[in-house]
Amino acid sequence: MLNAFKQSSKYVASQDLMNSVNVAIALKKPLLIKGEPGTGKTMLAEAIAESMNMELIIWNIKSTTKAQDGLYVYDTVQRLYDSQFGEASVDDIRKYIKLGKIGEAFSSDKQVVLLIDEIDKADLEFPNDLLWELDKMEFYINETKETIAAKHRPIVIITSNAEKELPDAFLRRCIFHFIEFPNADKMYEIVNVHYPNLEQTLLQQAMEAFYWIRSMNDLQKKPSTSELLDWLQAMVLGGVDANTVAKDFPFIGTLLKKNQDIDTFRSYKRRGLRY
Repeated sequence: MLNAFKQSSKYVASQDLMNSVNVAIALKKPLLIKGEPGTGKTMLAEAIAESMNMELIIWNIKSTTKAQDGLYVYDTVQRLYDSQFGEASVDDIRKYIKLGKIGEAFSSDKQVVLLIDEIDKADLEFPNDLLWELDKMEFYINETKETIAAKHRPIVIITSNAEKELPDAFLRRCIFHFIEFPNADKMYEIVNVHYPNLEQTLLQQAMEAFYWIRSMNDLQKKPSTSELLDWLQAMVLGGVDANTVAKDFPFIGTLLKKNQDIDTFRSYKRRGLRY
């Protein structure tokens, strides 16, 4: 496959994930990525851009985001201000059209990677409102009577934390991949990419403790890959003795972020329910 994605120096991707990326590129379809928070969904887009030497354009979705925001915004307030206080003419409406992230990706002179991050944060109609634009790779600007068509079809990566179900019509237009939480062997690979010189006793103790905590059934929020990396860094910076990790669990607040989860952890530890 020409111009195929391969894992970058800072991102460990499974063969299945690389295959999904390359199939999406070949079929010219968006790649929808789901998985637990902290499993590297956003970093995947960064890795694709790095691997393929492309610019990365990120559209961070919020609960208030509308599909229109990604296309363009007509700045009527600025035009009104200029008409009252500005010296230049306000007849050229194009000056007041501000492209959104999809508009930027379509207008780029080179192919880019477009990340639509956490699409499930928006309302239920948001994905359907983007069907035409992501399928046809164009949109219409009513104010200027212009059609903006993609000069080069961007590689579209869409992430979801599965907070809500996405519409079937939207799903049909995507290639789907679920990032499984890394097993211990894969996690060793990931950690070694970020911290290649980590003391091995510390790593082993931390990994055993980390997966033991994740095995607790009553946790509201299990610690993720990114939180394990933060925990390891905190212990290195804090000069923690590797032999005390399993006993003291230093800096537990880097792993567990809810009071109830810390209480659950302490209960397991107090009862001697160990890995």
